[in-house]
Amino acid sequence: MSEAGAQRIEIEVGGMTCASCALRVEKKLNRMPGVEASVNYATERATVRYAPATVTTDSLLATIAAIGYTAQLPVGPAQSATDEAAAARGAGWSVETDALRARLVICAALAIPVVLLAMVPVLQFDFWQWLSLTLAAPVVVWGAWPFHRAAVLNARHGAVTMDTLISVGVTAAFGWSLWALFLGGAGDPGMHMPFDLMPRDDAAPALYLEVAAGVTTLIVLGRYLESRAKTRSGAALRALVTLGVKDVAVMRGGAEVVVPIADLRVGELFVVRPGERIATDGILETGTSAIDSSMITGESIPVEVGPGASVTGATINVGGRLIVRAVRVGADTALSQMVRLVGEAQSGKAPVQRLADRVAAVFVPVVIVLALSTLTFWLIDGAGATKAFTAAVSVLIIACPCALGLATPTALLVGTGRGAQLGILIKGPQILESTRRVDTIVMDKTGTITTGEMALVAILTDAITPRAEALRLAGALEAASEHPIARAITMAAQHELGAVPEVSEFASSSGLGAMGCVEGRRVIVGQAAFIAQSGGNLSGSIRRDVEATQAAGQTAVIVAWDGEARSVLAVADVPRATSAEAVRDFRSLSLTPYLLTGDHERAALAVAAAVGISPDQVIAGVLPAEKLDVIRRLQHEGRVVAMVGDGVNDAAALAQADLGIAMGTGADAAIEASDLTLVGGDLRSAGDAIRLSRRTLAIIKGNLFWAFAYNVAAIPLAAAGLLNPLVAGAAMAFSSVFVVSNSLRLRGFTPSRA
Repeated sequence: MSEAGAQRIEIEVGGMTCASCALRVEKKLNRMPGVEASVNYATERATVRYAPATVTTDSLLATIAAIGYTAQLPVGPAQSATDEAAAARGAGWSVETDALRARLVICAALAIPVVLLAMVPVLQFDFWQWLSLTLAAPVVVWGAWPFHRAAVLNARHGAVTMDTLISVGVTAAFGWSLWALFLGGAGDPGMHMPFDLMPRDDAAPALYLEVAAGVTTLIVLGRYLESRAKTRSGAALRALVTLGVKDVAVMRGGAEVVVPIADLRVGELFVVRPGERIATDGILETGTSAIDSSMITGESIPVEVGPGASVTGATINVGGRLIVRAVRVGADTALSQMVRLVGEAQSGKAPVQRLADRVAAVFVPVVIVLALSTLTFWLIDGAGATKAFTAAVSVLIIACPCALGLATPTALLVGTGRGAQLGILIKGPQILESTRRVDTIVMDKTGTITTGEMALVAILTDAITPRAEALRLAGALEAASEHPIARAITMAAQHELGAVPEVSEFASSSGLGAMGCVEGRRVIVGQAAFIAQSGGNLSGSIRRDVEATQAAGQTAVIVAWDGEARSVLAVADVPRATSAEAVRDFRSLSLTPYLLTGDHERAALAVAAAVGISPDQVIAGVLPAEKLDVIRRLQHEGRVVAMVGDGVNDAAALAQADLGIAMGTGADAAIEASDLTLVGGDLRSAGDAIRLSRRTLAIIKGNLFWAFAYNVAAIPLAAAGLLNPLVAGAAMAFSSVFVVSNSLRLRGFTPSRA
């Protein structure tokens, strides 16, 4: 389908009970002209791209409804009553879970006596079989009603699903028991029936009431545990959705007016009191505070902010009263983008799921054929109707494509959700494969390895000048300038010395330096040529300090007064405090680190040495357009490359890399071009992201292995007549629970920085 004019929507699909249902809906949608659809059984959502000129949303919903499922468009990201109830009652609660729990309790209360009477012959009194029938009938009819209803509905549309296997197996066991009771002599007084783990091949009349009631109860138990686990696995995304505030205090007409968040407009001022969540992304106008952004970035330490600082919606104001100007609202906020990215990742399908989908598509028909073949074989073999029937029912009951269907999406749900909690956004499930193969990581310098802001790193003076005096005069003069280097010197002076003196007669020469009067002294700050041009004398020691500073890859700022150069201030874009640790982490993941920058080689080598990158892995002096060529060259050398960047000039390289990782503090273009986004801007999160992705992929593969192994081992045992149907039902019910529980282990993923 052409990208031009195509639209993308998500549809909530209800009534799916197994992976076969999801595949059936997916096939039906994909047969519509101009439609590409992917249906996720775990999230119960269909992601659909369609051409509005060809189909409408109403026709999409009608197509799903026509094959027996419910369909509706999502109500949106706003917190619903269900979300609030789930938050109040725990991570594993949902309306579906509550209904399944009630059905399970009733079925279990009725089925347990039936199973005990069948399994413990000493409990079998006269006419015990009729009591078993009385107790089992409601379980088979009412308890298994969802399976019977779905099976009939599917049959009307010429389809078979997991519900078909359950319904046919339970109905067959119950029907056989009715025949045996009324026509086969099993209803006679004093009838006793031994219990065996394997089917009997004698001709005595046998009842399967415990199979019909027990299997139904076990399957309802499995569905309940599966529903609860699925709900828990999606809890991280729901937690993100519910972070947003509902009301906001807006400054209108000089007064605070509380309005719904939907009424807040870009540019409006709003108030945030201590302990409240910030309503939306904005710029702090008034007040100072510490901001707790742990739910957004995963960082537990609050960040101090003041006027002019950017703040993110849904973060918590820990300190004083703040007035913020709204910059982004609604779907444009960082929180909304996080919800969208995580939702898209969870609704997609990883490449490793394709084989499972192909198997699940033909699984149920194959099982039905196997069950009929098993019945025919044992009848021809002369084993007797009892054993033939028991083996066939065991085949029907033990086969479970649900585990195959849940193997990938549940791991994706938990893995991407856990990533979001840690400030790591995985754009799509296909990214998991990329992280496994990556062997090289290329990092931009400015804003990625370094802070992206100039800072004063050293103060060198002549033999007679006090260090503090040089910093005080330079800081006072540079306070009148807006240049990044000037700001770095002034901030250092204010931090170390407090307030700086006023400057008068200020004059600057762009890119060279500035001069002015401070406390009656004529102060000059700038490059050597500017100092000399302005009448300042440079001694030999000052020149040597300049050369040493520049050799270290730092910018040398000379400070002169009274006609004499007296100090050299070394200014540089310093590495982040965590960058060296991040590089060590990359090496532990068998990744070769490269530093890529447009800066001159001396600055690049200095930063590389500080963080532990070898000089031969530094690529400096690269123009923005050449970064793409560097990535391609490394790929042509056979490397699988991850690229970490934060600027607009990194976007093309991020898109070309096998794995693009964007710093969330950077430009939107870089974030859009990347595969992974580190919301907090901590380079250590890149290693955590790769580690989490690899672990998620390992969980998926483990799930698929056990799902396949279960069916490969269990179905032949059932066909060989080596499994009692009750045992088969228990094994089937818990195979899905095992897969989901295995996926939930990802909730315990701990980042290295913890």
